[in-house]
Amino acid sequence: MSDDTQAHGPDGDGDGRDTSPGHVVDHDPTGMTDDEKRHDQLTRAPKSDESDAAPRITTEDRGDGVTRIDVADTAKVRPGKAD
Repeated sequence: MSDDTQAHGPDGDGDGRDTSPGHVVDHDPTGMTDDEKRHDQLTRAPKSDESDAAPRITTEDRGDGVTRIDVADTAKVRPGKAD
Protein backbone atom coordinates (compact mmCIF):
# COMPACT_ATOMS: atom_id res chain seq x y z
CA MET A 1 0.00 0.00 0.00
CA SER A 2 1.34 3.41 -0.92
CA ASP A 3 0.19 6.96 -0.26
CA ASP A 4 1.56 10.50 -0.63
CA THR A 5 3.67 10.22 2.52
CA GLN A 6 5.73 7.31 1.24
CA ALA A 7 8.91 8.03 -0.73
CA HIS A 8 9.33 5.82 -3.76
CA GLY A 9 12.54 4.21 -4.96
CA PRO A 10 13.56 3.82 -8.60
CA ASP A 11 11.44 0.69 -8.92
CA GLY A 12 8.30 2.55 -7.79
CA ASP A 13 7.92 0.63 -4.52
CA GLY A 14 7.58 2.53 -1.27
CA ASP A 15 10.73 2.28 0.83
CA GLY A 16 8.94 2.91 4.10
CA ARG A 17 10.23 6.45 4.71
CA ASP A 18 7.65 8.89 6.04
CA THR A 19 8.21 12.14 4.14
CA SER A 20 5.16 13.95 5.48
CA PRO A 21 5.72 17.54 6.69
CA GLY A 22 7.11 17.78 10.19
CA HIS A 23 8.31 14.17 10.28
CA VAL A 24 11.96 13.82 11.30
CA VAL A 25 13.73 10.79 9.85
CA ASP A 26 16.76 9.62 11.81
CA HIS A 27 18.54 6.81 10.01
CA ASP A 28 22.04 7.98 10.94
CA PRO A 29 23.98 5.18 12.61
CA THR A 30 26.92 7.51 13.46
CA GLY A 31 25.01 9.55 16.03
CA MET A 32 26.84 12.64 14.74
CA THR A 33 25.27 16.03 14.06
CA ASP A 34 25.53 17.55 10.58
CA ASP A 35 28.23 19.95 11.86
CA GLU A 36 30.21 17.06 13.35
CA LYS A 37 29.96 15.12 10.08
CA ARG A 38 31.15 18.17 8.11
CA HIS A 39 34.12 18.66 10.44
CA ASP A 40 35.00 14.97 10.31
CA GLN A 41 34.84 14.88 6.52
CA LEU A 42 36.92 18.04 6.04
CA THR A 43 39.66 17.04 8.50
CA ARG A 44 39.96 13.38 7.51
CA ALA A 45 42.43 13.85 4.62
CA PRO A 46 46.11 13.18 5.49
CA LYS A 47 47.30 16.79 5.02
CA SER A 48 44.20 18.53 6.38
CA ASP A 49 44.10 20.66 9.52
CA GLU A 50 41.46 22.41 11.62
CA SER A 51 41.36 25.43 9.32
CA ASP A 52 39.95 23.22 6.56
CA ALA A 53 36.78 22.82 8.63
CA ALA A 54 36.41 26.54 9.40
CA PRO A 55 33.12 28.06 8.20
CA ARG A 56 33.39 29.37 4.64
CA ILE A 57 30.27 31.55 4.63
CA THR A 58 28.39 33.81 6.99
CA THR A 59 24.66 34.40 6.85
CA GLU A 60 22.64 37.34 8.11
CA ASP A 61 18.86 37.25 8.38
CA ARG A 62 17.67 40.71 7.36
CA GLY A 63 14.01 39.97 7.95
CA ASP A 64 11.15 39.79 5.46
CA GLY A 65 12.59 36.53 4.11
CA VAL A 66 15.87 38.16 3.03
CA THR A 67 19.12 36.39 3.97
CA ARG A 68 22.51 37.86 3.08
CA ILE A 69 25.25 35.28 2.39
CA ASP A 70 28.91 36.37 2.36
CA VAL A 71 32.25 34.61 2.15
CA ALA A 72 33.59 34.46 5.71
CA ASP A 73 36.70 36.53 6.48
CA THR A 74 38.22 33.40 7.99
CA ALA A 75 37.57 31.19 4.95
CA LYS A 76 40.71 29.32 3.94
CA VAL A 77 39.64 29.31 0.30
CA ARG A 78 38.14 32.47 -1.17
CA PRO A 79 36.80 33.22 -4.64
CA GLY A 80 38.90 35.38 -6.98
CA LYS A 81 42.59 35.62 -7.74
CA ALA A 82 45.21 34.35 -5.30
CA ASP A 83 47.37 37.09 -3.80
